[in-house]
Amino acid sequence: MTDAHRFAGHAVLVTGAARGIGAAVARRLAEEGGRVLVTDRDLPEAERTAAALRLDGLAAEAFACDVADRAAVEAAVARAVAAFGALDVLVNCAAHCTPDVPLFEDDPDEAWARDLDVTLTGAHRCYRAALPHLAASGRGAIVGIGSVNGLQDYGNHAYSAAKAGLGSLTRTLAGHAAARGVRVNLVVPGTVRTSAWEGREDDLDAVRAVYPLGRVGEPEDIAAAVAFLASRDAAWITGTALVVDGGLTTVNTGFRAALRGPS
Repeated sequence: MTDAHRFAGHAVLVTGAARGIGAAVARRLAEEGGRVLVTDRDLPEAERTAAALRLDGLAAEAFACDVADRAAVEAAVARAVAAFGALDVLVNCAAHCTPDVPLFEDDPDEAWARDLDVTLTGAHRCYRAALPHLAASGRGAIVGIGSVNGLQDYGNHAYSAAKAGLGSLTRTLAGHAAARGVRVNLVVPGTVRTSAWEGREDDLDAVRAVYPLGRVGEPEDIAAAVAFLASRDAAWITGTALVVDGGLTTVNTGFRAALRGPS
């Protein structure tokens, strides 16, 4: 159950919102009263997501935004301000993950650069463009989406480095933005069932066993955490990384199983 009033009158911009976690975040904040600009580089899919929200009586519109393009980011922020009269909440969900090659020394520069440009520098572009408007709103909040890959080794060198960088950027920007009345926080998900796992259901079933809570995450789990950090319920929280991972990084399930021995 959601609180229909926490974001009443709030103007919200969500990047990477066409599907998965971003779409769930857009829906959650719209259900709680926010007016949401659903942005993604895949405009037709973003339009479908926004249309589904409007069909449910929620306030949403779509806009094309590739976070690797500074002009596109600035246009998206300008569109949110023009459409809603302000910008109160920015949620950055856009990311890019290139599968690792077998040998680290064969990793191409282009793959490394692309993952960092979208995942880390893309967030920087979004935060930079949005911050003056968030400060002007008097209740501005930024929530980024990190990953447990930024905390421990789960592969994907470039993506993991970018997600770790988001943790640092969250802390440094929180220190800068606090004096301007803007809070900056990060949600750090574990494995979440999204379209990235399509065709790999067996992998998801296998991974489930290492999660102490016995399941992988759903996009709605992450959206709930985002809604909390973006809301006034978190009014005295900034610069934090909220890990939402079913206990993965807290409990070493494999170690415990090894000590118990075969059943």
